[in-house]
Amino acid sequence: MDRDFLIDLFSDFGPVTIRRMFSGFGISVDGVNFALALRAGLYFRADEATIPQFEAEGSKPFQYQTRAKTVTVNSYWQLPARLFDDSEDLSVWARAALAAAQRAALKKRPKARKVAKAATKMAAPGKAAAGRAVAKTKKAPKRKRA
Repeated sequence: MDRDFLIDLFSDFGPVTIRRMFSGFGISVDGVNFALALRAGLYFRADEATIPQFEAEGSKPFQYQTRAKTVTVNSYWQLPARLFDDSEDLSVWARAALAAAQRAALKKRPKARKVAKAATKMAAPGKAAAGRAVAKTKKAPKRKRA
């Protein structure tokens, strides 16, 4: 798949950003990657809400081979072949994939409480280190000679 083909394929969906990635392209909207176009095919982002759709179509999750094993990536599933000829239905699937990618991005964001806790922990060692630095610069008291 080349860039021009992908631009045409997503024309009914709306503007997408297509960037080189691995052996193909990453497809995103507003910085959220929702599809991968690789040698093996076109894969859409999926989650527990959308995986049943892919399974019903007979699609499989993205897989790649390492020297030791086959790795399955359950967050990306192959787009059903019939959607390449139905741009309207492809747009529906693309919106669902984008929504799945957005949900995944929300799960990755640290909660405000955790961020505040981490900031407090980070500040404490700095204060201690600063205190040690001051302690090291003080001169030791002089001993009296007898």
